[in-house]
Amino acid sequence: MNPSEQTPPVGIIGGTGLTTLKDLAIEREQATPNQWGEPSDKLVFGSLGKQPVIFLARHGNPHRIPPHQVNYRANIQALYDAGVRTVVGVNAVGGIHSEMGPAQVVVPDQLIDYTWGRASTFFEGDLEHVTHIDFTHPYDDSAREQLIAAARELDVSFSDFGVYGATQGPRLETAAEIRRLERDGCDLVGMTGMPEAVLAAELGMRYVCLGLVVNWAAGKTEDIITMAEIEEAINQGMSGVKQILEQSVAGLGQLTPLPAPSAQ
Repeated sequence: MNPSEQTPPVGIIGGTGLTTLKDLAIEREQATPNQWGEPSDKLVFGSLGKQPVIFLARHGNPHRIPPHQVNYRANIQALYDAGVRTVVGVNAVGGIHSEMGPAQVVVPDQLIDYTWGRASTFFEGDLEHVTHIDFTHPYDDSAREQLIAAARELDVSFSDFGVYGATQGPRLETAAEIRRLERDGCDLVGMTGMPEAVLAAELGMRYVCLGLVVNWAAGKTEDIITMAEIEEAINQGMSGVKQILEQSVAGLGQLTPLPAPSAQ
């Protein structure tokens, strides 16, 4: 990149427990409606250190939009139009794998989509051709490496693998559903991983998930899942998530933008 060019902003989409970033030096907030409708909230323009950052609260601020009603297309389009080419999706998830208990940070490497009825592609309507993007690796390897390196340097307890099972919500899963997800190979379960990841891929954006386990998935313990338990895990683990973001954001900003996907 030419030194005279401005470093492109890194997009951070915050989920449950992350509606704001304390150390984000805010420059302005801007409403950014687009052809897909209204994003969940205003884009917050600022910086972490010297790195330009654009933050978006996935569920709005205050937290009010359930996962199945998030306008994922408007959110991703708004970030893209603002110049973002690398996106970190911060997700609260349930732990299925034995190493992924409450307050554990996870950088997953794969996902399985169990959602339904969501607007899940930009490629629909009056098209000139059908486009099938490659989605073999839903999370960008280079962006994952930046998060993993930051977590190791900070000595934050984390897992550098995981298959994210994206479910419809807003209800939590049954124990039988979690057993099915586990048989399918899922290590984590959440409600917002899709279609966010694929929409970013359709626009040629680097996308990576930074997950925080906030509860054991249904049936993994004998206890029911409570909001008190979830809030406690968020309080314990969110500091690690924020440290990783602050440590990695400069490196994420230096990643070369990907070429636009070609029609297949």
